[in-house]
Amino acid sequence: MRTHYPRTPHLPWSPGASGDDVRVGDLSGFAGREVVVTEKLDGENTTLYADGLHARSLDSAHHPSRAWVKALHGRIAHAIPEGWRVCGENMYARHSIPYDGLDSYFYGFSVWDELGWCPGWDHTVAFLRELGVPVPRVLWRGVFDERALRRLAVDTRTTEGYVVRTADGFMAEEFGRRVAKWVRPGHVRTGTHWMHTAVTPNRLGPAAALWEVRSGGAVDVGALLGAVDGRGALGAVGLPERDAAGPGAGADVDAGAGAGAGADAEAAAGVAARVGGLGDRRLSGVLAALLHDERRGLLAGRLAPALGLPLARRVADLVGLHARLWRPYPDEERRGGLVRLSHAADLDVLHAVAAALAPGPAERDQVEWSALHAGELGDTGAVDGAFRAALRGLAEDAAARCLAEARELYALGRVGSPEEAVAATWRLRDGTFPHLVHLVGPSGSGKSTFARGLTGADAHVSLDALREERGDRADQRDGGAIVRAGLERLDAALARGGTVVWDATSLNPHQRSLVHAVARRRDALVTHVVALVDDAELVRRNAVREHPVPAGVLEAQLRRFVPPYPGQAHRTWYVGAGGTVEEEA
Repeated sequence: MRTHYPRTPHLPWSPGASGDDVRVGDLSGFAGREVVVTEKLDGENTTLYADGLHARSLDSAHHPSRAWVKALHGRIAHAIPEGWRVCGENMYARHSIPYDGLDSYFYGFSVWDELGWCPGWDHTVAFLRELGVPVPRVLWRGVFDERALRRLAVDTRTTEGYVVRTADGFMAEEFGRRVAKWVRPGHVRTGTHWMHTAVTPNRLGPAAALWEVRSGGAVDVGALLGAVDGRGALGAVGLPERDAAGPGAGADVDAGAGAGAGADAEAAAGVAARVGGLGDRRLSGVLAALLHDERRGLLAGRLAPALGLPLARRVADLVGLHARLWRPYPDEERRGGLVRLSHAADLDVLHAVAAALAPGPAERDQVEWSALHAGELGDTGAVDGAFRAALRGLAEDAAARCLAEARELYALGRVGSPEEAVAATWRLRDGTFPHLVHLVGPSGSGKSTFARGLTGADAHVSLDALREERGDRADQRDGGAIVRAGLERLDAALARGGTVVWDATSLNPHQRSLVHAVARRRDALVTHVVALVDDAELVRRNAVREHPVPAGVLEAQLRRFVPPYPGQAHRTWYVGAGGTVEEEA
């Protein structure tokens, strides 16, 4: 059934309301609720369904400005559930405001299910992202505050206005109380309606190449690399990383061995075809194929400004892990290895990348054999979700520990159901074990600052502090003795219980294994806190920090940095340049 998008009422202080516009009668529908304020785009209101689309008018005819969005609809319509509708703005044609840096020619702003329910904003954003559709930029978010909204600075030369909606979901009949807009005065500033003039396309920005791939479109290698490599850093170092074995892997493998150098358009296209689907899954595989020669330790930090840290981390982990599938692996251990890999990467995407980049027939055969075994696993994500649901209600640390233990038991084939997982982890449910917070990252990545912001830490073991106690914080000559002293303090602190922070660079698996051995002896929950920051930012910070490290030392750290994968601790927090946890794995 086709549905006309309702008229959005104007806020009482909107200067762009004309005599026949609807205004909000009262603001009680917003009072006390969290709201999201997004930019109001100057385009054509458009609704997409599984079986068609229309502009604001249900019988809208063809117009050249609608050809692009029709092509988009052809790529994503299969992923729109029957009876649902996706509402947004067709930005192809210039109306009153010219745009020169759009992420796409179609932005979504709401989704509606077959019952007329509009999901909450966060769910809406996630759903649209997996369709390959961006949302307008968020200008403000918080509990509704009329004074704060009235003070919002809007450049009316480049912005039509803003839209306010409640962050939680609502039914269609509540629309007039949950959504409102502010429009600039004298919005339409052209003499002739845009539909009656020659179509002048707005201009796309660099990120449009990313959204094109997310939405099932063509892979433009040059545009993609330009979108993720704003400062031209990718490929500048050129050193292959001999990364330590990932989850479920055997001996060390050169992640770039045999894959060739530079962007590989054919491999990227092969990944796109094999992965199928839409959204970040497709994009992560394509980017991993293009960036397979990059050093994983630097890659996530460099990609994070363009992709966000969670997606950047997944791309980097695909780069680090795909070559593991080229090697023979004992079949009796393969199920457990694949389950562990699934905590770090989407197995379908990982196999697609490994197959596309395989250097020869023998390696491709290994990938296909692994893919057959992965197909027999079923949906590991559903198993994980069932385990999480069964552990709901536990304290946060207890739930994290029980889930990690249940995952490992599942990988070993010792539990197969949520009930068995609960029974197998009963001794951990009271959360009376110590907690190790293990910081990981190069100098200047914000580890110590993050640690100081942690609440409830009972002890802090810092190798820099130990050196300072011995007279010189910068003295690296007797590193072995410093590490041994630190491990002794860590052991004593964990024996007393509570939360203990280990503050050192912990750049590689060997360094981390020494700390993990102490944690295992004391039966501690281990949380990796991994700081992934662009190396250029690290250099900048190092130049102004209180205790800078020599430039050569920082460079050596970056060369040695092998971040842990998800699953190599009970829980992993990924911290970005802003110093906050941006992903928990």
